[in-house]
Amino acid sequence: MIQWYDYVGYFGSFLTSITFIPQVYKAWKTKSVGDLSMWMMSIVVLSTIVWLVYAFAIGSGPVIVANSIVLVLSLLLVYFKFSFKS
Repeated sequence: MIQWYDYVGYFGSFLTSITFIPQVYKAWKTKSVGDLSMWMMSIVVLSTIVWLVYAFAIGSGPVIVANSIVLVLSLLLVYFKFSFKS
């Protein structure tokens, strides 16, 4: 049975997931990622992977959803970092 806090968790997942969308869109549109820190992106990718391991271990749907989306968007930014000339 879904509890009220599950809805809160999924809403929080949604908000967390969309945080990278403006940056991904801007990078894609301008083909510019010179100001994007590779150190920051490395930490985001690593922390997201750790969160996913944890979320799968405890079976937390909201955490799995949020971090899966953040991981994809972060990896896209890393790809842009290596693909676009700064």
